[in-house]
Amino acid sequence: MRLKERYKKEIVPQLKKELGVTNELLVPRLLKVTINVGFGKHGNEKEFMASVAKTLTAISGQKPVFTKSKKSISAFKLREGMTIGAMVTLRDKRMYDFIDKLINITFPRVRDFRGLNDKAIDKTGNFSIGFKENSAFPEMKVEDIDNIHGLEVVISSTAKNREEGLALYNAIGFPFKK
Repeated sequence: MRLKERYKKEIVPQLKKELGVTNELLVPRLLKVTINVGFGKHGNEKEFMASVAKTLTAISGQKPVFTKSKKSISAFKLREGMTIGAMVTLRDKRMYDFIDKLINITFPRVRDFRGLNDKAIDKTGNFSIGFKENSAFPEMKVEDIDNIHGLEVVISSTAKNREEGLALYNAIGFPFKK
């Protein structure tokens, strides 16, 4: 069963009972998924930027947006307006498909994966996951990868606090450490 259907049929009633909420609209839900890659020291290499854009497009199914620096910082050799990263924001169907793929395919492929740390959920119920390598995603074939780079996935929800967020992510099926 697809994640969105499962959310409506199973997870919402479970969370209503668990959180003691009577109105279905007060149950926390997923808003968006943001996938982000910072270029770091490779900020001026066009091939690296193209490789990251290709990776993000393959993983998300959307074209990435390049982020630019807002101010100059001489210690980092950074000037205002330089391209410093790339990001993709997923919503609705693509978001649910991505999270389903993340839980069922990507996490089992991560080397030495022992579960997610629940401390990665912030006080407003958003969840951040960092990957050291882009090769964990099923769209990335090892022989086709030009540059191995890390990426960050941030899952935003309507949860009002950390406990609601943790209940939501547990109900969805994120593999947290016991």
